[in-house]
Amino acid sequence: MGIHGLMSYVGENKHFFCELKLKNTKLIIDGSNLYHHLYFDSGLDIQHGGDYDSFTDRVHKFFETLTVCNIKPYVLLDGGCDVTDKKFETLKQRAKDKINMVCTITHRGNGKILPLLAREVFKQTLTKLHVPFVQCFSEADRELVSLANYWCCPVLTLDSDFCIFDLKAGYCPFTYFQWKNICTCKETSECYVSAQCFFNDKFCSYFSNMSKALLPLFAVLNGNDYINLPSLETFFSKVRFPVGPCSRSNRRHMRIQGLLNWLSCFADPEEAIENVLKYLKKQDQTEVRELLCSSMEEYKQSDVNLKDFFLGDTHRPDIPKYLFGILPEWMLCSLAKGQLPAFFIDALVLRRTFLLVQVENPQLPSCHVVSLPVRKVIYQLLICSSQNFPSACCAEEASQYCYVTEFDRLNKSLKKSKVEFTGQSFISAEGNFSLETMPEVPSACRLGLLLNALEMQPSILQCVPSHLGLPVVVTCYWLIHSEPRATVQHLDAILVGFLYGDLHQHTFESEPAADADVMKLYNELVNIKNKKQQNKQLDLGLAHIFCQWQCCLQMGFYLNQLLWTPLPEPDLTRIYSGPLIHNVYQKLKSSSFLQDLLSTTPKVEMLFQNMRTAVISALPADFFSKHKTRSRKHKREQHKPTVTGATSKLETYLDCDVSNRFTGLQVDDQT
Repeated sequence: MGIHGLMSYVGENKHFFCELKLKNTKLIIDGSNLYHHLYFDSGLDIQHGGDYDSFTDRVHKFFETLTVCNIKPYVLLDGGCDVTDKKFETLKQRAKDKINMVCTITHRGNGKILPLLAREVFKQTLTKLHVPFVQCFSEADRELVSLANYWCCPVLTLDSDFCIFDLKAGYCPFTYFQWKNICTCKETSECYVSAQCFFNDKFCSYFSNMSKALLPLFAVLNGNDYINLPSLETFFSKVRFPVGPCSRSNRRHMRIQGLLNWLSCFADPEEAIENVLKYLKKQDQTEVRELLCSSMEEYKQSDVNLKDFFLGDTHRPDIPKYLFGILPEWMLCSLAKGQLPAFFIDALVLRRTFLLVQVENPQLPSCHVVSLPVRKVIYQLLICSSQNFPSACCAEEASQYCYVTEFDRLNKSLKKSKVEFTGQSFISAEGNFSLETMPEVPSACRLGLLLNALEMQPSILQCVPSHLGLPVVVTCYWLIHSEPRATVQHLDAILVGFLYGDLHQHTFESEPAADADVMKLYNELVNIKNKKQQNKQLDLGLAHIFCQWQCCLQMGFYLNQLLWTPLPEPDLTRIYSGPLIHNVYQKLKSSSFLQDLLSTTPKVEMLFQNMRTAVISALPADFFSKHKTRSRKHKREQHKPTVTGATSKLETYLDCDVSNRFTGLQVDDQT
C-alpha cells in the first residue's frame, strides 16, 4: 500500500513529527519494508544476482543495534496477495516497472531490483538471531497497527499508509531512524536510537483540527494502491481547493494540501463523501460511494490476535475465511512461522503467481522457464492434494482446477500464461500423497518425490555433506536444463561459492577455530569477491545463466519445504555471492586457478571435488564435450577455459560422513 506523494509531503513538514530517543521499548517492524530498505540502503550488489552474505551481515548489525538499546523487535512479513483483487492492476504495473528497470540496469543505468532469494535469506537470518517474526496470511499493515496499539509502541516502516492509521505511539519512518549512530544518555549511560516519529494528531491539528476519521477518505481520494477511479478526476477538476501556504513547485503536494484543507471543513466521512458525490454524474454516484466506503475499510485495525502468537500461547494467528478448509493445520502453522513461502497461498487461493524478475538478459526467455517443470510439481501437490480438490470427478471437471496463471517476463514485456498439469495426486508405495498427511509420509518417499521432480537418483547424495545435498541436486538439474547451456566453468564457479559459505561457517561459527590455511583461503575468496571490475560492462550471458541457477534453487527449496524437508534446508545466507561467483568465473580462464586456489588446503580441495564428482557423475558421459562441439558449431561459446590442470591433481574421496556439516573440511589428509 502507499499514498501517492504523501511521504515526501510530510517529510518537508517536520512539525508533523516528534523526536524520540528509542530505548527500553517494544518496536513493531514492517519486515517486508525492512529487508528492502536494508538491502538498497546499504548499496549492495544488484547486477550480479545478489550479495547475500553482505546482506546477512547488515541484518545482523541492525538487530544488534536494537539489542544494545534494549529495543525488543517484533517483525511482521506480508503474506499472499489481496484475495479481492483490488490491488491486481497495481501488481501488474509494478511488475512491468521492474522489467523496465532491468533493461535500464543492463545498460549501466540505476535501478532497484531485489535479488531473488533476499526474502528467504532475511527469514533465515531472523531465525538464527531468534528475532520473533510472523508471516501474515495477506498484507501485514492492519496487523502491524493492531499489535502496535495493543502494546502501545511505535511502528517502524516506510509506508505512507501509516500516516493514516490511528497509531497510539506513532509511526517511525526508516529514513529518520538513525540506527547506524547509537547515542548515549549522559544521565543514565543508556544507549538509544534517535528517531523522528509521525503522529497523526499533530497532522490533523495542522489542518484546523480535522477529524482523524477523515484521513482514510483523504487516502482513498488522493489515490493509493487499491483505488484508481477515472470519475474522481471529474471531482478534482471541478473543486477549487483552498491550498494555503505551500510550495508551488510541486503540484502533487499542492493537491494533497488543498484536499486536506477541503476535507477539514466537514465533521465526518459521511458528510464529506456526499459533498464529493455532488460533483459526479448521477449514474456514477452509487458505484463511487460503495468503492470509497469499501476502500476506507482497509485502514481499520485488524482483529487478528498476534500478541498470543508471539507470547507462545497459540501455534498460529487466526486465519482468514478464504483459507478455511483449504490448508491443513501443519501448513497454516508453517506459513505463519515463515517455514513455507507466501507463494503457496497465491498459487492455491488465487491460482495466480507473479515470478520476480532478475537482472538477466531481456533478449532471452525468462530465467524462470528453466524451473517450470519443478513449479508444475509444486502446483500439482498444492492443488490436487489439497482438501478442497474434488476427489471423485471426471477428467474434464478436474481440468478446470488443474492450472495456475503465471505472470513473467517475455522479452521486455509482462506475459500472462496458463500453466496446466495433470489432475492426479502423487502415488507412492505407501499410498497417495496429500497435504493433510504429508508429515506422516515416510521420509524416503518424500525424498523420492523430490529427487524425481529434480530428475536425479539418490546416488548423487552419497558423498555430499547433508547440508549441501539440495544445492548439489539443484545444480545438476540446472546444468541439464539451462539455456544457453551452462559449462564446466559455470559449475566450478558455483561450487567455489558453496566453499565460500562453508569456509565462513568454519571460520566464524565453529569450534575449534579454523587453521591458518583455511583462514588464508577464506580471506583470498573475500578479496576476489571485493575486486571491482574497472569500467567493465555486465556480462549479460553470464548473469543470465547464474540467474537460472537461482531460479532452480528457489523452486527446489520451495518443493523441499512443501515435502516436509526430506533434505536439510541449505543455509541461503552464504550459499551464493554474486560478485564472487562472477569474478571466480573470469579467473577460471586460467587453467591453473583452481589448483593454485585449493592446493594449500587439502580438506577444502576434497570437499570441492566430492561435490564436483557427484554432479558430473549424474550427467551423461559426454555432457560437457557435447556442449563444446555444439557451441563451436553455432558460435555461441565465448570463453573456453579448461580445468585439466586443476582436476588432474584433485581426487575423489567417497568415505564421507554426510551428516556432518564440515565433513569436507575435517577428512584426514590423504595422498
